[in-house]
Amino acid sequence: MQTEKEKQGDTSVEEYVALSNFSGSSSDQLCFNSGDRLLVHAKPSSEWWWAELYGVRGYVPASYLRQDAAAEEEEDNHTSLEDQWQDEEYFGSYGTLRLHLEMLSDKSRTEAYRKVIVSNSASLRSKVVMDLGCGTGIISLFCAQLAQPSEVYAVEASSMAEYTRQLVKQNGCEQVVTVLQGRAEEIELPKQVDVLVSEWMGNCLLFEFMVESVLLARDRWLKEGGVMWPSSAALTLVPCQANSYYAEKMTFWEQPYGLDFTPLQPLAQQEFFTKPKFNHVIEPDDCLTAPSDVLCLDMYTLQVKDLEEIKGQFHFCVEKPGVFHGFTSWFTVHFESLETGGATVELNTGPNSQPTHWKQTLFMLDRPVSVHAGDSISGTILLRRNPFWRRHMTITLHWSINSCKKETDNCQANHRLGQRVSPCGGDRFSVGHGDPQENSRINLLLSLGSVRYQW
Repeated sequence: MQTEKEKQGDTSVEEYVALSNFSGSSSDQLCFNSGDRLLVHAKPSSEWWWAELYGVRGYVPASYLRQDAAAEEEEDNHTSLEDQWQDEEYFGSYGTLRLHLEMLSDKSRTEAYRKVIVSNSASLRSKVVMDLGCGTGIISLFCAQLAQPSEVYAVEASSMAEYTRQLVKQNGCEQVVTVLQGRAEEIELPKQVDVLVSEWMGNCLLFEFMVESVLLARDRWLKEGGVMWPSSAALTLVPCQANSYYAEKMTFWEQPYGLDFTPLQPLAQQEFFTKPKFNHVIEPDDCLTAPSDVLCLDMYTLQVKDLEEIKGQFHFCVEKPGVFHGFTSWFTVHFESLETGGATVELNTGPNSQPTHWKQTLFMLDRPVSVHAGDSISGTILLRRNPFWRRHMTITLHWSINSCKKETDNCQANHRLGQRVSPCGGDRFSVGHGDPQENSRINLLLSLGSVRYQW
């Protein structure tokens, strides 16, 4: 029998159409296909709704749904393919010096690319190179000055391309480097290239999905047997402590100035721990286990369709007692050598390497868990691309902690990564069977940026 609450909810049932296929990652999430019509009974958060399909109810991601065809048609009059990529904001940010100053000031990043050029200078002689997303043209200039390629095509979609042409001329490289302004999907090159180099990585490796442009350029312009730089990439994860961050944002409210402010702790948890913390710097001593690569990408075989959903598994063995506050992630990319027997160049953004502007990303748990040496933390990580706003993605972490003394927790966290324009808060919601308000699981929904979902 329905509760009074459920009856009230049913009076405002709305029908929505699925934009894309979705496979639920737990028993309380629905699976549906593109075009399915779902009845939405409740919206416990802005990100996950309680819906029904063929008489079965469960949670669905709101960003995968839009209202009926009439509403879609009306909205489509105002929404273009370019809007899906948010190109005006994205390329606009790269048309200013702020991001370029940050990237050029990152010596680890920039020196890694220069090392790749220098160590392969002999093999680059007379080769044709494409530098995709060249920005100020630093990699193209390295190629022209440190090797002897026959041509370098420096491709940049933002307005910075106008200044890049000046920099190329200022440094006497105009006979080798040609700057082309436009998206990778639209530009035309005089010929195919031997080497495709790009610095496409974002937070959590894939954020902003510039990698799609790299893959499309590879399929169209890279010669058979040509080389990709980076050649491979990996996302690394480690369970960690975050004592200072937890104390700063949560413990602070216990007794500031001798007063009891603990009623604000749930609000603090909602505001500070329901977002991934970018620009986090983890100390090696805060790692509770050895880190592990959870996702590995081969840039020669990776396809655009593969980006829609990428899943990995992990199993960590706790090496020392501590407080498990969350997971920290970073990435590593490798550049294969053109020289026979040559060494591979690595760019690692982890805590045991020289700092980079990416730093690391921290995903806080809803509540900390004490762990002991010998405990194990196992689970899965799922990166799911947003079906409409194509530079966005959702990261879902499922994990269980098996203690050498007893089983402690089974948890799930959902982290949304949004466009880095202006920070905004996330919503906490419940996951369980039946009433959306009843649950025995932890579920965090994290949002960062101006995420403009439309449904």
